[in-house]
Amino acid sequence: MMIRPILAAAIASCVALPAVAQDGPRLDMPAITVSGEASVSAPPDLAQIDAGVASDAKTAREAAEANNAAMAKVLQALKTAGLADKDVQTSRLSLQPQYAPNRPGQAQVTGYRASNRVTIKLREVGKVASVIDTVVGAGANDVGNVYFTVAEPSKLLDDAREKAVADARRKAEIYAKAAGVTLGKPLSISEDGASAPVFRAKNFGAPMAATPTPVAQGEETLSITVNVTWAIKAGP
Repeated sequence: MMIRPILAAAIASCVALPAVAQDGPRLDMPAITVSGEASVSAPPDLAQIDAGVASDAKTAREAAEANNAAMAKVLQALKTAGLADKDVQTSRLSLQPQYAPNRPGQAQVTGYRASNRVTIKLREVGKVASVIDTVVGAGANDVGNVYFTVAEPSKLLDDAREKAVADARRKAEIYAKAAGVTLGKPLSISEDGASAPVFRAKNFGAPMAATPTPVAQGEETLSITVNVTWAIKAGP
C-alpha cells in the first residue's frame, strides 16, 4: 500500500517538530502555595506642600491683578528662603465668577475670585514648618496638602521582599510539617502590588498665627506581599 506524497510529508513534519517545554509547575505536581508578608519603616526624606493665594474683587481684571501681585510676593519669599526653581511648580490657576447666595433662578454675579497655587518640593523635611510660615507670612492664604514620603524606596522594598519570602517559607514549613510532607524547592514566586502609604498632614486653609506651625513628619511604612508555590514530597 502506497502512502500518498502529501500525507507522507505531513507525517514527516509532525515527527520533526520539537517538544514544547511547559512553563511553570505541572498541574499534577504536589505543591503548596502560601503568602508571605513584610513591612519596613523609615523616616521620610521628601516632603511636598501646596501653597497659594486666592483673591476676590468686583471685576475679573481686578481679581487677576491682585492675585498676580500677591503670588509674586509668595514666589519671591520662596526664592529668598533658598528654594530652587525646579522645586516650585504651578499646580492650579483659576478665575471664577462669584454668585449671590439664595437666589434661585437668578445667576447674579457679585464678583470674581482668582487663585494661584504652587506645589513646593522639600528635600529637607525639617524645613516644612519654616516654609509654611514663610509663605503665610508672604501672603499665602491657601495652604495645605502636606505630604511626606521616601524619595527612593527601592532599597527598603528589597529588604521587605527578602523578609516576605522568609515569612512565606516559615508558613510553608509549618503546613508541610502538619501535613506530614517535606518542603521542596520554590516553583513560582509572584508579588502583589507594593504599597507605600503617604502620611498627609492637616490642611491649612486660613492664614497662620504668629506661633510657629507644628508639623509631625512621622514614619513611612512600606509593605510587600509575595505568593510562593513550593514543591512538596512525601515525608521520611
